[in-house]
Amino acid sequence: MTSTTIITHRAIILLNCLMITSAFRAVRFHGVVRRQHHPRISGAFFVGSHRHQHHDRSTARFSTAITEDNDGNLYQIKSTTYSDSKYDISNKNKGLTGSYDPSSFEKQVYEWWETSGCFNPDSSCGGNKSTTKNKKEPYVLPMPPPNVTGRLHMGHAIFVALQDVLARFHRMRGKEVLWTPGTDHAGIATQLQVEKLIATEGKRRATDAEIAAASEEEKANLMNRDDFLERVWQYKAEQGGAITSQLRSLGASADWSRERFTMDPMLSVGVSEAFVRLYEKGLVYRGTYMVNWSPGLMTAVSDLEVEYTEEEGKLYFFKYVVASDDGEATEEYLPVATTRPETIFGDMAVCVNPEDQRYKHLVGKQVLVPMSEGNSDNGKPRSIPIIADEYVDMEFGTGALKITPGHDPNDYELGKKFDLEILNIMNKDATMNYECGERYVGLDRFEAREKLWSDMDTAGLVLKVEPHMQRVPRSQRGGEIIEPLVSKQWFVRTTGMGEKALEAVKGGDIQILPQRFEKVWYGWLTDIRDWCISRQLWWGHRIPVWYVGDSEEEFIVARNEEEAKQKAVEAGHPADVVLRQEDDVLDTWFSSGLWPFATVGWPQDEGKDGNTDLNRFYPGTCLETGYDILFFWVARMVMLGIELTGVSPFKVIYLHGLVRAADGSKMSKTKGNVIDPLDTVAEYGADSLRYSLVTGVTPGQDIPLNMDKIAANKSFANKLWNCCKFVTENALKDANEAELASLAVTGPMSKEEFDSLALPERYIISKCHELVDSVTSDIEKYQLGAAGSKIYEFLWDQYADWYVEISKTRIYEGFGGGGDDAKTARRVLVYILDTSMRLLHPYMPYVTEQLWHHLPRAPMKDGMAANAIMLADWPKMGDTSLVNDSDAIATFECFQALTRSIRNARAEYNVEQGKKISATVVASGKLREAIQSEIKSLIMLAKLDPDQVAVVEAGSDEAKAVMADDYAQLVVQDGVEAYIPLAGLVDVEKETKRLKKQSEKLAKEIEKLAKRLESPGFVEKAKPEVVEKAKAELAELEDQASKVEASLAAYI
Repeated sequence: MTSTTIITHRAIILLNCLMITSAFRAVRFHGVVRRQHHPRISGAFFVGSHRHQHHDRSTARFSTAITEDNDGNLYQIKSTTYSDSKYDISNKNKGLTGSYDPSSFEKQVYEWWETSGCFNPDSSCGGNKSTTKNKKEPYVLPMPPPNVTGRLHMGHAIFVALQDVLARFHRMRGKEVLWTPGTDHAGIATQLQVEKLIATEGKRRATDAEIAAASEEEKANLMNRDDFLERVWQYKAEQGGAITSQLRSLGASADWSRERFTMDPMLSVGVSEAFVRLYEKGLVYRGTYMVNWSPGLMTAVSDLEVEYTEEEGKLYFFKYVVASDDGEATEEYLPVATTRPETIFGDMAVCVNPEDQRYKHLVGKQVLVPMSEGNSDNGKPRSIPIIADEYVDMEFGTGALKITPGHDPNDYELGKKFDLEILNIMNKDATMNYECGERYVGLDRFEAREKLWSDMDTAGLVLKVEPHMQRVPRSQRGGEIIEPLVSKQWFVRTTGMGEKALEAVKGGDIQILPQRFEKVWYGWLTDIRDWCISRQLWWGHRIPVWYVGDSEEEFIVARNEEEAKQKAVEAGHPADVVLRQEDDVLDTWFSSGLWPFATVGWPQDEGKDGNTDLNRFYPGTCLETGYDILFFWVARMVMLGIELTGVSPFKVIYLHGLVRAADGSKMSKTKGNVIDPLDTVAEYGADSLRYSLVTGVTPGQDIPLNMDKIAANKSFANKLWNCCKFVTENALKDANEAELASLAVTGPMSKEEFDSLALPERYIISKCHELVDSVTSDIEKYQLGAAGSKIYEFLWDQYADWYVEISKTRIYEGFGGGGDDAKTARRVLVYILDTSMRLLHPYMPYVTEQLWHHLPRAPMKDGMAANAIMLADWPKMGDTSLVNDSDAIATFECFQALTRSIRNARAEYNVEQGKKISATVVASGKLREAIQSEIKSLIMLAKLDPDQVAVVEAGSDEAKAVMADDYAQLVVQDGVEAYIPLAGLVDVEKETKRLKKQSEKLAKEIEKLAKRLESPGFVEKAKPEVVEKAKAELAELEDQASKVEASLAAYI
C-alpha cells in the first residue's frame, strides 16, 4: 500500500527558504536525515529523507511530505510502501548451518523488520481498518523517553524487554499496536554535559548583563543564551542518535516513523498550550515559596529530584544569649544545637516546647543572634524572640530550636504560623550574601560554617560539638547538597489534580500492577504539594510568559509572542509595547507529562473527526515503567492527562523493578559489578538478555541479574536452534513440495485431525494447547515472567526431550518408522515448533524470526508488510480454548513415569550407557494397550533389548511368574509396575572392582581430612567457617563411603 501527501505551494516555498538560509542542521542516523531548526528561528519542523532504492521486493520505501492545517501550521507526514525483503529469501537459502550465533543475523533481521514497515500499526493489514483482524481496540504503549544524549543501560533494557513482549503479543493477537518511541531533552542532564564541555574550552554561559559588564578579553570566553543553545543543539545532533540505535539493537518493535523528541515543534506547541490552559484554569501561578535549590546547577529542583542519604555530620551546641529589656546581653543564655551553623545569620526566632519547664520562663523574651553585629546599623547584634510550639522535640539536642524560615522547610512552615520574617542569607551559588556582614560575604556556605564557628568560639559562645548521623538532601543530578531557599517560581496547583488522579485508580479507570503500589499511589497523592515547574536553565521549553516592559509583576501568558502582543494591546498597551519573555524554562517532567497525548496529535487534532492518530490511539492502553518514577512521571501524566483531555491517559500502569547485581546490590561502577547491555548483546545476543530480564522474577520486584543466567538462556536458544535443524534437515528431508506446502501452519489443529492421532501426538498437542491457553491468559494479565518460563519448560522438557525423540521411531526406518507414521510425525513436529515459536517470539524475537523462515509457511497475505513471524497470527486469536485430551495427557504421563523409572534403575545399578536390558511391564486394560502401542518408543527411550521386552496384563500368569522370579520391582503408579531381571543387569566382577577402588579412594580422603580436623593448630587458628566447612566435607565423604560399602556387600 502506498499513501501520498500533496505538499502545498506555500509549504514548498517556506521549506526552500529555510533551507537556503541554513536555519536547519542535519542529523543523520539509521539512514534518515532530520533537519532541526536553529534555536533562533521561531518555528521548526523535521524533514525526513527519501530512501531511493531500486529493488525487487527488497525493502520498503519511506517518504516524507510537509503539509499544513487550516491555520497554516506545518506538519510532517510519513508514508510507507510496504514490500517483502531479500532477507527472507537469503535466510531460507542459506539453511541452518552450525550452531546458534546471534551476531550473524540479529542486525539483518531488525533492518528487514524496520524497512518493511513491520512496526507500523497497520503493518498486518496494509492500513485497511475494515478488516476483521483490526476491528479490535488498538493496543497503545507510550515508551518512556530516554534522555536524548544518554547511553543504553540495564534500566532501558528491562523496559524494552517488557514493553516489546506486550507490543509483539498484541500485534500477533490482531490488534493495531502503536508503541510510540522518542527521546527526552533532559534539561538538567543535557545542559550539565554541555557546560562541562565548554568548560574544557575555558568558556561558560553568561547573562547579557554579565557580558556587558565584562572586559573585552573576558567576553571571548562568555556565551550568551543564543550561542549556548546553539551549542546544545549541536551536541544533541552529535550525540542524540546513539540511544535510539541502541534500543533498536535490543529488538524494540516501536514505530520509529512516529519517533518524537520532547522539543519537537509539534510537542512544543503542546507544551505551550498546556501551560496556557492550566493558567487560565487557575492551576498555574507564580509565587514566592521555599524550593529545593541546587547551587551547582543554579536552579530549583522538585522534591522528587532530591535524594536523602544518611551521612556522618556534626551537631553544634552554642549559646543564644538572652537580651535584657534594653537589648543588652545578659549572663543568661539559651543552649541551642544545630547541624548548620552558617544559617544562624538567617535565624528569626528560637522555639521551645511550651511544656518544657527548663525554658518556660524565657518564652517571650529576646535573644541575640551571634556575630550579627557586623551587619547592623548600630553595631549591635540583631535580636529575635523566643517562641513556644509543640512542634519542638524536648529530647533532641537541647530542646531549643533555632528557626530559620528562609533556609529550612520545617522552619518555613513554623515561620508562617508565627508570621516571622524571611531572611535570605545566600546567593544562588550558595555563597553568603550581604546579610551576613562583611566578614562572611562571598564565602562558600561550608567555608562560612568553619569561620563562623571559629569566631563564635573566640567570642565564648561555643558549648561543644558532637558527631551526628543526619539525612542530607542531595541533588539527584548534580550530587551537591541541596540548599532550601525561598524563591519566586512558577507552580502547578496539584491538590485538585491529585484528587482526580486518586479517583482514577480508586474508580477503576486505571489499574496499577502490581496492586501493592496502589497504597504508595494513594499515600503520595493524598499528601501532595504544589509542583514547582520553573527551572533556572536555558535548555528546555521557555515558559510562555511575557513581562510588560521592565515590570516583574505585570505579565501576559500566551501561546507565542504574537498572541502575547495581541493580548497586551487588548489590555490597553500600545501596539509597540515591549515584551520580554520569561528567562526560566519548564521542568522537563512537565513536557514529558504530556507524552501520551502530545505524541499523537494533541492539541492540533483535538476535536477533529476522522481517523487521526489522536482519535485512534488516545487514550493509551498500558504505561509500563520502573516503580522509581511512579511520581516523577506517571502521576504527573495522569494528572495532566485528565485535566487537559478529560480522560485518563492509559488504562494500566505496569511497574517493573530495578535491575541489580547478582547479589541484589545496586550496580555501581565503583563496585565493578555493572553489566553493560551492549557488551552482553555482543556476546550472548539480545534474545538471551531480554529473556533473562523478563523471566524468573516477580512483577514489581527488583531483578538480580548474573551472567550465568544469561549464558543459560543462550543455551536455550541454541536448543531451539538444534530442534529446528532436526526438523528441517532430518524430519523434512524426504518430504516433497506438496507435503511441505500442506505442513504450513494456518491455524489451530482441528478436533477431527487431533482425534486421529496416536497417544504421543495427542499428548504433545494437548500440552501445547494448554500452554497456548496459559501463556495467553498470563500475558493478558501482565504475568509476563510466568508466561515466558512456561514456554521454556515446554520446549525443553516436553518437545525436545520427549516428542522429538519419539518422532524418530516414526521417521527413521531403522526404528520401524516410515510411511504415514512419518508424515504424521512431520506434521506434528512442524505444528508444535511453529506454535511454540509464535509463543516465544515476543520474548526472543530474533531467533524465532530467523528459524521460522525455515519452516513450511503459507504465502504472505495481501496487505501484509512482510511474511514475518512478528506479523503472524497468535496461536489463539479468539477466546475459545484449543482442542486437548486430558485422558491422553494422563496416559502419556504414566508412560513418561515408566520410562523414568527404568532409566533411574539403570543409573542406580550403574548399567553401562550402551547396554540394553530386559524389562517386563505389568499393567491392565487401556493402560496396557497404550504402553504396548508405544513399545518402540519405550525400547528407544529406556534402552531396552527389543527381544526381551514384554507388556503383560496385571493378574495374568505371565505377571505372576515375573513377580516370583529374581527381578527388581519398579512401582510406577497404581496399577503399573516394571520388573527388571537382576541377573545380567551388571557385570558383577567388573562392578566389584570399581566399587573397591572407589572405597579405597574415599578411605584415603577421609583419613586425610580427619587428621586435619584432629590437629589443634588447624582448629584453633582457622576461621570458624573454614572448620565447619571441613567438618561438613568429612560427613559427606563418610556418607559416600557408607553407600559404597553397602553396594559392595550386595555383590559379595
